[in-house]
Amino acid sequence: MARKDLLDIASLHREEIEFLLDQSTSFKKLFTHSVKKIPALEGKSVLMLFYEASTRTHSSFEVAAKRLSAEVTNFDVAHSSITKGESVRETIETLQAMRTDYIVVRHSHPGLPGMIARQTTASVINAGDGAHEHPTQALLDAFTIREKFPDPRGKKVLIIGDILHSRVARSTSTLLQKLGVEVAYLGPGSLVPKYVPDSIRRFTDYEAAMAWAPDVVYLLRVQMERQDVQFFPSVREYHRVYGITTARLAEIRDRGLYIMHPGPVNRGVELCDAVMDYERSLITNQVENGISIRMAVLDWLTPGGEFPKQESTYAAQQRTNSTVVMP
Repeated sequence: MARKDLLDIASLHREEIEFLLDQSTSFKKLFTHSVKKIPALEGKSVLMLFYEASTRTHSSFEVAAKRLSAEVTNFDVAHSSITKGESVRETIETLQAMRTDYIVVRHSHPGLPGMIARQTTASVINAGDGAHEHPTQALLDAFTIREKFPDPRGKKVLIIGDILHSRVARSTSTLLQKLGVEVAYLGPGSLVPKYVPDSIRRFTDYEAAMAWAPDVVYLLRVQMERQDVQFFPSVREYHRVYGITTARLAEIRDRGLYIMHPGPVNRGVELCDAVMDYERSLITNQVENGISIRMAVLDWLTPGGEFPKQESTYAAQQRTNSTVVMP
């Protein structure tokens, strides 16, 4: 199956997911063994098209592209907005004129990356579209979990927080289930969708959720900017009822659970300060793994639609040799 674009998780087959996770392992070995740059995408161009503010996703895509020797261009859209079909077409025409090979898109409107992908020969990567999808975040989450659980089948991940507005919850839960991981949601009734897939358990009580015996507790940022009404009484009350307090962290430590968070962290809301120093916090690991996952995605996709029939030469070399010799 040809893969020009990465727009969502639902359309990925398990074999493709496993392939990307394996590739990420190889790329991580590359840059953790002092090989900071390889010519895999030499001569290719990557356009960063971010209509929403981003630190982690934007910077990790940029670092990933540069480590693959691609040229990176940041399209200045900080003060722009795509709201009409005509403006989208104009933007696409501009991108086509730049003859870019890859376009990394983040926008508040769900479906916009797909609209661009249908009208350009460049490979389009969805870096987050509204509350819809965030596929590379899901991939790096799965990669981070697989580092701790090489065979994650049967493991349990409890996702806590603002499920309703979270593209991370949608993408990550979909991907984890494709890998055989059990997923449950916990949050205020107002922030957990009323209708969720039957395969996902739905909790509104913290103690009941912990009795489910999760292996990983995944906290979501409370997205105030997406909430046009008050979904809970106060931030302080949210932390008390659904956050990881100092007392709850002690319980989590006793049970040996891992903690994850996609960032940025709202301290005193989703978690207390001590979580950042917890020995089984994987938050820093997620940031680091974002680079290798995005290297794997960029290397895998083929602008124009040609399917890469074999893995990257550099990733394959890393798997079979202890030392990579740069050309």
